Amino acid sequence: MKEKLHKTNAARHLDTLGIPYELISYPVDEDDLGAQHVAAATGQNLAQIYKTLVLRGERTGYFVCVIPGAAELDLKLAAKAAGDKSCQMLHVKELFPLTGYLRGGCSPLGMKKLFPTFIHEDCILWDYIFVSAGLRGLQIKINPQDLLKAVPAQTAPLCADGYE
Repeated sequence: MKEKLHKTNAARHLDTLGIPYELISYPVDEDDLGAQHVAAATGQNLAQIYKTLVLRGERTGYFVCVIPGAAELDLKLAAKAAGDKSCQMLHVKELFPLTGYLRGGCSPLGMKKLFPTFIHEDCILWDYIFVSAGLRGLQIKINPQDLLKAVPAQTAPLCADGYE
C-alpha cells in the first residue's frame, strides 16, 4: 500500500503551475539534517541532492541560493550573482519567520515571500534533482528546468570548482 505524503506549500505551488514532480520521503535524523544523510536515506546520488540556503546581501537584501549537497557556497560568488559586494548566511533563528521553513526543511518553492533565487549552474546537467519539499523528511524530485521556471530562478556559479 502506498504511503500518503503530506502536501506542502512547495508541492501545492508546483500543482498550481502544472509542473510535474515526485515527492520522496525519508527517515529524518534530527542530529544529521545534511544532504549526505538525505542521499543515503533516499538511495540517491549526492550530486543531485540540492540544499537551499538563505542569505542577506549588504545592498539588495535577502536572496536564496540552491547548491549541490556536497558543495560549499562561495559567498563572493553568491554576492556577485545577487548584485552585491558581500553577503552573509541568514542566522537559523531568522529562517522560519522569514521563509516559513525550518532548518533542514527549507525549500526554494513556496516561501512566505518571493526572493531572488539562484541555482548553481551545474543543475542543468541532470535530468532531475532533489530539493526540500518544505518539510524535514520530504524531498521533491524535479527537472531542473522546471524548477527554474517554478521559483522563478536563474543559474549562476555559486560554488568553488571540484566540490564533488
